[in-house]
Amino acid sequence: MREPQQISPTARRAQSVERATKHSPFLAQALKKFDQIGAIFVAKGAEAAIAAALADGGEPVAVALRRQRHALALAVALGDLSEELPLERVTAVLSDFADQAIDRALALAIDERLPGATTDGFAVIALGKLGSRELNYSSDVDLQLLFDPAVLARRDRDDPGEAAVRVGRRLVELLQQRTEDGYVARVDLRLRPSPEVTPIVLPVDAAISYYESQALSWERAAFIRARAAAGDRALGNRFLGEIRPFIWRRALDFGAIEEIRSISLRIRDHFAQGQQFGPGFDLKRGRGGIREAEFFTQVQQLIHGGREPELRAPATLDALDALAKGGRLEPAVADAIGAGYRVLRTAEHRIQMVEDKQEHRLPVNRAEIDNLAALSGFGDGAAFLGWIAPHQEAVGEAFDGLVTEAGEILSNDPDILAREVAAMRFADVGQAVRLIGDWRSGRARSLRSPAARTAFEAMLPTLLRAIADSPDQGHALNRFADIVDKMSSGVNLFRLLEAQPRLASTLALILAHAPALAEQVGRRPGLLDGLIDQSSFAEPPDAQATAANLGAAAKSLAYGEALERIRLMVGERRFALGVQLIAGYRDPITIAEGYSDLAEGTIVALSALTAREFKASHGRVAGGELIVLALGRLGGRALTNASDLDLIYLYDAPDGAASTGAKSLPAADYYNRLASRVSAALAVPTASGPLYDVDTRLRPQGAQGMLAVAVSAFETYQREEAWTWEHMALCRARPLTGSPAARKKMRDLVCAILTAPSDPKQVRSAAAKMRADMAAHKPPAGTFDIKLGSGGLVDLEFAVHTLQLTRHKGLDPRLEVAIAELAEAGLIDAEADPDLRLLSAVLVVLRLVAPGPMEPAELSRGLVASLCGFDDWQSLVAAIDMARHRIAQRWQDVKGQGDDR
Repeated sequence: MREPQQISPTARRAQSVERATKHSPFLAQALKKFDQIGAIFVAKGAEAAIAAALADGGEPVAVALRRQRHALALAVALGDLSEELPLERVTAVLSDFADQAIDRALALAIDERLPGATTDGFAVIALGKLGSRELNYSSDVDLQLLFDPAVLARRDRDDPGEAAVRVGRRLVELLQQRTEDGYVARVDLRLRPSPEVTPIVLPVDAAISYYESQALSWERAAFIRARAAAGDRALGNRFLGEIRPFIWRRALDFGAIEEIRSISLRIRDHFAQGQQFGPGFDLKRGRGGIREAEFFTQVQQLIHGGREPELRAPATLDALDALAKGGRLEPAVADAIGAGYRVLRTAEHRIQMVEDKQEHRLPVNRAEIDNLAALSGFGDGAAFLGWIAPHQEAVGEAFDGLVTEAGEILSNDPDILAREVAAMRFADVGQAVRLIGDWRSGRARSLRSPAARTAFEAMLPTLLRAIADSPDQGHALNRFADIVDKMSSGVNLFRLLEAQPRLASTLALILAHAPALAEQVGRRPGLLDGLIDQSSFAEPPDAQATAANLGAAAKSLAYGEALERIRLMVGERRFALGVQLIAGYRDPITIAEGYSDLAEGTIVALSALTAREFKASHGRVAGGELIVLALGRLGGRALTNASDLDLIYLYDAPDGAASTGAKSLPAADYYNRLASRVSAALAVPTASGPLYDVDTRLRPQGAQGMLAVAVSAFETYQREEAWTWEHMALCRARPLTGSPAARKKMRDLVCAILTAPSDPKQVRSAAAKMRADMAAHKPPAGTFDIKLGSGGLVDLEFAVHTLQLTRHKGLDPRLEVAIAELAEAGLIDAEADPDLRLLSAVLVVLRLVAPGPMEPAELSRGLVASLCGFDDWQSLVAAIDMARHRIAQRWQDVKGQGDDR
């Protein structure tokens, strides 16, 4: 705005009063009628003037509300003109008064019909700017009126619906009827369902049913800003709670978002008609106007708010701030839209102050613009327009970026289609043409509806270009065909791919190179929703943060719903980690640690959730706790996309302990049942699929033993009965759950077991025999099997674990840490660490690229090499061969060592 003047607050207020008197007939008349408000404002400031305007003068309600509205309009205008009140305070004061006025008018309307009755059973839902507490200086109030037939007070002879409508009519009359004292608010009830045929007050259950089954997409945006503003707020909040899933959907609906944009564009076309900014410009509906700032923000909220409740702020400025803080909007963009919104709304208020009219257009007459500028403290109209213009352009440019032009549609003529496909550089034009023809036949269930076919055709050119740029076009096309065939509905996916070309390129990469990820997309196309912005490619959170996030998301849900929510979140995160790897955002070792931390956090969160649910029926065991011990790749923080979770369930409880619940259980039964439920939470398939395959066979006595074992019994078994291979497995043991004291106790116990005196020769012999038996019973998948083949990861693990058990050094579950300590002690060569990292990286990549044969397809080999840090496939193979040779020799040396080296 203009440069602030260095004058006292009192002088600045006096100048504002002077400008209002000279340049606003409405405010000049108000200053005469409420001269004390002007005097209080100059002497004490805007807040004191507001308090005086709202003071109760003892008049009848209808008179009092009109007087208060008129006086408040003056106090707020003076605070605005003096810049003593920021935009947020101006709109909040106006909105709060509207709430109070509606509440008082409703109470009066009901009391007139049934003296002494309350407003219970009659709710007023505020929408639009009143809903977000951003009411204009001279604005309609958008309301939806609801009633509960079972609660609304009425005369015995009255039909509930008719009684509610009569109250609603009287409410509207009390608010908007003009008298000698003015009016309170203009009321707009047209945002209710089918306003041309429905009564002005709707039964709450009928309204809920409408929004659950029949509502139009644009109505979602309207309810972003909805709140229970007056009357029976509990009823209003129940209604809003019931329809919340309609407003905030976890799965993106780009059709709804496109409809909102289309509405805004139609409004722009209608009101702007190509008009440039200047005299006569519509600040609300024109390009870069208030409506576009609001719609821009609401589209971002609709995209992300279903998954992130913190983004659901009703007010535009609050929503922009939340989107920026949440990483969903560039801070510079949020700042530009926010600054533009402030200026546009302030200019709109100045227009409305002149005559107290609901006007949004700049004056056409230059003299009127100069008058508006003088009211606002500018030297002339040009300066006033110059203040607005850059902000209007910034908002317009941001909204322009949301608009997707209608894409080209590929021809139905086979010959023309073949030429179009050839122009995209497809090697096998015939295959692409055949598949497109098959899709267009409508055979696939996902393409049978008109909406699906329309969305598919709009998306197809974008996806085909992305597939044409992929190194294995044929595989990508065939895998996309599998997805189309398996989906029950493809509308959302097709719209998403059309709206997000970058996402289409990512999908093409997945289809060409990552069958494991492509299969997941086929089962759950909504997985792609999480990839629409860069936050999906952020550094993987650690296990503690993951557990906290999952626990918070499930906190207020019933057990079954909480399990489903966690499964959805974990599935999305695992998929995102795989995409990060394939797209080259993170190296394979970081991704392996990310997979491991995700699994650990999931186990911690589900264990706590299941324990709370179990406690409701069976109480708790005083002094007892369940400890989940991770082994294998999870214990070593080296999971791949396909890894099982090797777990042992232990419990620590006083002797003879039992639970305290109504269905009391001995400690052994209690923890075995609890462990079974934790395993089920991790592994039982649901609509979202299972989270993990859980393997508990490493527990004492294997599959024949109890699922959960007392810590004391576990110790006895490990010291007196366990085989060497069980101690080797224990080398990668890591407690995930339990109190800090319990986890330390387990770490100390594992260390004590592994360092117990043993015969090194017998350990080496047993290890060698077990490795030979493994090779006989579980042979490698092929010559490239870098896990089970000679010189593979298993040989390296055997070498390290044998050294750990015979030398009692390097006792850390993470192989890289163990190797570093063994190397420092001179027990293993320094090349063991890079060999481990190379083969581990290759394994992590291959579990996505070649989950079956372990050897990638020829066209994927360059990608595998690049992801593992090599320029080409031949260089990678050469490095693998050398590493495997060293590992094989290393294992031979370890199992043949003398006892006293």
